[in-house]
Amino acid sequence: MAEILLSPILQVLAEKLGSAAFKKLARYAQIHIEEIRDEYIKGWLNRLQHLTYDIDDILDNLATDAMHRKLIAEELGAITSKVRMLIPTCSTSFSANIRMHDKLKDITTKLQDLEKEKVTLGLSVINGRPITMSRNYETSLPDASDTVGRQGEKEALLHKLLREEAGKQNFNIVPIVGMGGVGKTTLARLLYNETQVQNHFKLKAWVCVSDEFDIFTISKSIFGSVTEENKEFENVNQVQEALRKQVTDKRFLLVLDDVWSESYEDWNSLVRPFHAGALGSKIVITTRKQQLLRELGCDNLEHLQSLSYDDALSLFCQHALGVSNFDSHPNLRPYGEGIVKKCDGLPLGLRVLGRLLRTKADEVEWKELLNDEIWSLQTRDGIIPALRLSYHDLSACLKRLFAYCSLFPKDYLFEKEELILLWMSEGFLHHSRESTSTVERLGHNYFKELLSRSFFQKAPNEDSLFVMHDLMNDLATSVAGEFFWRSEDEMEKGVGMDTLEKYRHLSFVCERFISDKKLKAFIGAKNLRTFLAVSFGPYEEWDGSSYLIRFWMTYFMSFHC
Repeated sequence: MAEILLSPILQVLAEKLGSAAFKKLARYAQIHIEEIRDEYIKGWLNRLQHLTYDIDDILDNLATDAMHRKLIAEELGAITSKVRMLIPTCSTSFSANIRMHDKLKDITTKLQDLEKEKVTLGLSVINGRPITMSRNYETSLPDASDTVGRQGEKEALLHKLLREEAGKQNFNIVPIVGMGGVGKTTLARLLYNETQVQNHFKLKAWVCVSDEFDIFTISKSIFGSVTEENKEFENVNQVQEALRKQVTDKRFLLVLDDVWSESYEDWNSLVRPFHAGALGSKIVITTRKQQLLRELGCDNLEHLQSLSYDDALSLFCQHALGVSNFDSHPNLRPYGEGIVKKCDGLPLGLRVLGRLLRTKADEVEWKELLNDEIWSLQTRDGIIPALRLSYHDLSACLKRLFAYCSLFPKDYLFEKEELILLWMSEGFLHHSRESTSTVERLGHNYFKELLSRSFFQKAPNEDSLFVMHDLMNDLATSVAGEFFWRSEDEMEKGVGMDTLEKYRHLSFVCERFISDKKLKAFIGAKNLRTFLAVSFGPYEEWDGSSYLIRFWMTYFMSFHC
């Protein structure tokens, strides 16, 4: 019998709907389909989840209609029949009632079909995981844990940063190369915050680059880091000229984190202003790619390697137990050592699983994690097992909150309050009737839990902002399934109207000026509950309100009336 976790959205819908048939079927549903290996069960769960969205849409429509009717009744009492002429036809016509009746009939039929198919598939239900908050989640672990096994690499790179080198240009490149999750960004942050480095360079800037090497955006971010001036720029030439004036005859340190581009032409365009800097300036590049570095003359590249077993064990213990070894927990040693071996020395995996186990003192739970079949699960998305295991351990509610973050592009910096408000607006935050906590407080607790578990992390050198590791972003995209979609181009190749129609939550990266063509491409997404515009630049640089108003008018008129 396949076992399925109970989804919080279905619990809420069941309470709203008050249908015994729906309540019965809801017990078998959960939205985290990537945990199921059987394709038939995945399909069943997908259809059930889509149906829950349809039901919630109907409930919203009914609630809106009830409020509308109440308002009409109140106005009719004072203004009589003149108001009746102003009532929109698509809200009050007889055909609207017919459509609602047809939708309810269709949903009832689908529910009955799913119930029959559930029996055929042999599904049973188990209760979902309770929400267990991590101990001491208010603050991250001491910075000392970041240096475990990296002291040698740190000293070597620090020497490169501080030494004066004669060359053809005023700046030198210091590469940090390695696979995802090996700790490139962590090492760069340690160097960036080193006291000697702080005193050595006149100007410092840190920019997350990620997949899209947008010279205009990157240059603006650098300018914003090296000056407090609030300037608006119309094009690349303007911002680079302003940047050149800022760095002229000054020794600077620039960190370009998570570089994916291998275009030599893009690189030359980006660094033009920095040739005006003082001798001894440095540009640190963290990347998984090597081709660009070789073209730039960085020979004999040294890759940042995975941690040794002893260092990996120490890092894991610090996160899981708050100590550097198992001397005080001998009963957990065999399981912990086995888990460390399976992490292959990747700091991200060790940290994530260490934080997971920080709430679990029972050796049975450690043993279950060690022997979990996810370790041997072959997936096409390249998600490392440690991250999937940590996600699997989350409660259903936290899983949904994390999946929502798939709407954020890689390296997108966000505020805690911003994300909590988004969760609230989606109706994702529900507390028990006995709880005295506010919804906002609940959102804060959930955020802290995800931060503690390393699903979020503090943005480098941005105290008030947060970011997801790019591998965590990949995980969020993987678990989001066919309900969330992040559009980063005008329209991804192969995404047709039929595909768009199934998405319920959609985001797109907006620029300062946005074309009608880009927005019209989303008209086919007729089942949206979320249409989120995200920007890598300052919010005040983008004014898309008029475009979005036109989009929503076209969007609703196209199929709602």
